[in-house]
Amino acid sequence: MLQPLAIISVINDLVSDQRVHRTALTLKQSGYSVLLVGRKRRKSPTMLLREYQTYRMVLLFEKGPFFYAEFNLRLFFFLLTHKASLLISNDLDTLLPNFLIQKLRKTELVYDAHEYFTGVPELARRPFVQRIWKRIERKILPSIRYMVTVNDSIAALYHKEFNIVPLVIRNIPLTKKTESGYNPSRFDLELSDDKKIILLQGAGININRGAEEAVSAMQFTEGAMLLIIGDGDVIPALKSMTLDLNLHDKVRFLPRQPLERLATYTAMADIGITFDKDTNINYRYSLPNKLFDYIQAGLPVLASPLPEVKKIIEEYGCGTFIENHNPHHIAACFTHFLNDDQFLSDCRTNALKASIILNGETEQKPLLSLFMQLKG
Repeated sequence: MLQPLAIISVINDLVSDQRVHRTALTLKQSGYSVLLVGRKRRKSPTMLLREYQTYRMVLLFEKGPFFYAEFNLRLFFFLLTHKASLLISNDLDTLLPNFLIQKLRKTELVYDAHEYFTGVPELARRPFVQRIWKRIERKILPSIRYMVTVNDSIAALYHKEFNIVPLVIRNIPLTKKTESGYNPSRFDLELSDDKKIILLQGAGININRGAEEAVSAMQFTEGAMLLIIGDGDVIPALKSMTLDLNLHDKVRFLPRQPLERLATYTAMADIGITFDKDTNINYRYSLPNKLFDYIQAGLPVLASPLPEVKKIIEEYGCGTFIENHNPHHIAACFTHFLNDDQFLSDCRTNALKASIILNGETEQKPLLSLFMQLKG
């Protein structure tokens, strides 16, 4: 008997999106054949083989209104020509074509909001574009039967605005996700063995997420290196800062890594940082992948005290907080944290204990139940 097909839509290039990867594996576990659809950019890394099918559209446009129009049109016709039993739409920028196909085909649709989309700073600076996305959201969300999101705070925002009760599935990674047979050393990555490593990783290292201040703080931090793994709109500015401040021996950049490989790099660090600022509603209630990646690798965490992040760190005793984003203050936190061996050891022990509880397999169980229910 053929398995029913589930199509997952996401607007990124699929390479490092851990959340959609977990969703795909959960769908497979519940008895679906899975097709993950995204796009391929000119600079996208190569996709490693997955346990499910993937398809990346090559588009004429890579940003701006023409990109969104082209992507949504292409996605609509792709979904129209692939008969699925279940559609999974990730974020508002994939929802419209999925919603239209649901209406045409009477297919079940699950909407997964990775963030409070209309509250992102990129839209806050462009109110006209923000109003367009808000209009799409208001037209569609009241009729959505199944919605998932990333934490309680964002779920509460959607409930207040649309009277929806989303299923909360946090961005907790699956265990044992390192790439088999790939175990680089610090020497392999040209990292010094005599410096402690402060790690900042992510696929969205953007403005107002504290990366600029972290780089600047390295002027006043000795015996340590800041390792930045990933991409985002602020990376070119960070590289310029590193050159201008003559920090090439203190700040090292690595490109975005396939999710199968990322954990091997994370495990080399001494502490992990997440410095998002409370500049908009989306950042205020963020609960980033990297926090759980750090915890799973046993890394002590230094973070800005945003509500959802603070709740996790205090509950499990796996880190501490900066009080502000002044580079001198951050440098002092780096120095104190890295040289407090007992506190580091306690945080490391607590992080490893937390990783037993905070694992993707357990976190995905309610989603697995939903998919089993929809499969019938």
